[in-house]
Amino acid sequence: MDGAGQMLIGELSRRTGVSPRLLRYYEQQGLLVARRGPNGYREYDDDSVVTVRQVRALLNAGLSTEVIRQVLPCARGEQPGFDWCADLRAIMDRELAAMDERIDDLQRTRGTLAGYLAQS
Repeated sequence: MDGAGQMLIGELSRRTGVSPRLLRYYEQQGLLVARRGPNGYREYDDDSVVTVRQVRALLNAGLSTEVIRQVLPCARGEQPGFDWCADLRAIMDRELAAMDERIDDLQRTRGTLAGYLAQS
């Protein structure tokens, strides 16, 4: 490859607002792919900007990096939207149910704490 459309980690960081440290973490988690140039530096394709934005959006939706790794191949665009690939709906339904359970637990815990405060 002639290097066209390639950028180093600093440029990807600048274009996405995500620190190089976090970009390396995404790579370790299998969410982002970097090639190594002849000098050993990480090189990213232009598509990596969209990938990082997808990861950020999915993290903001409360998904773990493990789940994101499963759904990322189906993500399209920066928002992202989805091609409803095999098993994607089941994965998302499972995550939504787990979030609902955590919300219920937090509401119970909050009720207990509010009850203590009401007694004071």
